[in-house]
Amino acid sequence: MTISDIKNAKIKAWIEEIEKLCTPDALHICDGTKEEYDTLMKKCVDSGLATPLKKKPNSFLFRSLPSDVARVEARTFIASRKEEDAGPTNHWIDPVELKKTMTKLYTGCMKGRTMYVIPYSMGPVGSPISKNGIEITDSEYVVCNMIIMTRVGKKVLDAIGPDGDFVPCLHSVGKPLAEGESDHGIWPCADMENKYISQFPEEHTIWSYGSGYGGNALLGKKCFALRIATVLARDEGWLAEHMLILKLTNPKGEVKYVTGAFPSACGKTNLAMLIPKIPGWKVETIGDDIAWMKFGSDGRLYAINPEAGFFGVAPGTSEKSNKNALEAARENAIFTNCALTEDGDIWWEGIGYPAKGDLIDWKGIKRPALPKDKSPKGEEFAHPNARFTAPANQCPCIAPEWEDPKGVPISAFLFGGRRPSTVPLVHQARDWNHGVFLGSIVGSEVTAAVISDQVGQVRRDPFAMLPFCGYNMGDYFQHWINIGKKSTADKLPKIFYVNWFRKDDDGNFMWPGYGDNSRVLAWIFDRCDGKDNAVDTAIGYMPKPGAINTEGLSEQDKANIPAITSVDKEGWLKEIKDIRENHYPKFGKHLPKELADQLDILENNLKNM
Repeated sequence: MTISDIKNAKIKAWIEEIEKLCTPDALHICDGTKEEYDTLMKKCVDSGLATPLKKKPNSFLFRSLPSDVARVEARTFIASRKEEDAGPTNHWIDPVELKKTMTKLYTGCMKGRTMYVIPYSMGPVGSPISKNGIEITDSEYVVCNMIIMTRVGKKVLDAIGPDGDFVPCLHSVGKPLAEGESDHGIWPCADMENKYISQFPEEHTIWSYGSGYGGNALLGKKCFALRIATVLARDEGWLAEHMLILKLTNPKGEVKYVTGAFPSACGKTNLAMLIPKIPGWKVETIGDDIAWMKFGSDGRLYAINPEAGFFGVAPGTSEKSNKNALEAARENAIFTNCALTEDGDIWWEGIGYPAKGDLIDWKGIKRPALPKDKSPKGEEFAHPNARFTAPANQCPCIAPEWEDPKGVPISAFLFGGRRPSTVPLVHQARDWNHGVFLGSIVGSEVTAAVISDQVGQVRRDPFAMLPFCGYNMGDYFQHWINIGKKSTADKLPKIFYVNWFRKDDDGNFMWPGYGDNSRVLAWIFDRCDGKDNAVDTAIGYMPKPGAINTEGLSEQDKANIPAITSVDKEGWLKEIKDIRENHYPKFGKHLPKELADQLDILENNLKNM
């Protein structure tokens, strides 16, 4: 494609403006074809940035610089016109000043490089729930990842049409090249102080500079799909959430669709691709990370996965924890900051088996492998945030309707965090506002392995959206409450809080997790059908004795169930104190009264136990 093929005058004018500002050596309009992908990947291999993997067909390994290995939250900004609109959980910079700073950085920043224009759709092209974006970038790595992660090409331009809306996304690695200069196989990026990942919510615009990695550079991911999409969802009356979507089928063949929001390291992708331990049940994947939901004419919320691929954390992914994810990345995949084996395969800590011989670690250093799949902290062969990018349609458990443009009707929302104490295995909200309250207090306890002087403190991550909400999070809570007024209780999803991470006094996990979490999903499935398998407690509905299927569990796991399905009165009273003193006050006048009321109700219930 050429720029003359673009019929939308606004898109064309924007491309010409950025080309003039960034002064690339060449311009390329992406079509998303296999031929284009192969050509760009060959360019990466020839330049020394990518290594072909002998053991994985059409798959490649990239190594970034140590300064560019993850999302940089300290350099991520919500540049709303008013600081108050960004709220207490976001970094704010005045948008006028930020644009001045970044325009200066963008000036001439693509010299020696090609400027790629990526027309992409978040969600199936043409779906009433989907949105379109145009990302401009000077990174072949970004283009190849975006081709896997989104729907790219002329069909998107056709869907936008001559006067349709799109989200403009500008990205540069921030490393211009002098004439005849190359990257010499070194990952291009700017110094930390010149990294900016900026969202302009009123304009629905994204500017990113200085990082080539992940969510900082693949602007359809967190920047668009959450930070800008939350603003669009607020204004248009829908939900853009950091949630998996799974299809759950019971032994009778009945189906329900469930979403779940979990902070990092709480098993979201594992749950989305779970292999049930109880006979006759089946889990299939719609999405592993993001859900966009709009009301259908029947008053139910319908969800799509706006992504077309998985950008998963590699370390810890194994046959035991997530066999389906490994299968999804068996070919046509991109690996970033993993270790390379002698026989041309990738390896990471927690993969489930030791490597043989020597490994080339994520920094490019050859070292002898260890006799196990763990490494001392700070000496990992794969970076702890190493990633795999894989097409979703390669996942063995992908649901047939994962690309249905209508979306799938959601029956339940799950919230959860890593809580060694207090929070039970599962409990259900009594109503919508109680469920919003549960979402608003999500968090994970700090353990001794992290920061010793904060043991027992809870790091709150409301709705697992702390780094991703594009506006004031207090107003985001209010938006959730408002969504509940758009339909009736029988049509809205039921809301549950789960916790796979309870520990005993000796620090041992009290629940086996992984495939055994299907036992909890089965109870939730029946609750959505109104089955009388719960008791009303001070904190919400909890499983009746015997309601959790224990067939096949170890005797110890069975013995733990009463403890992890009971109400810890003292623990919850401490929880309330922490919410009152440390969590809710930060939202000030933006905290909805309904949530303060829910806190009072919970406290009264506990005191009357």
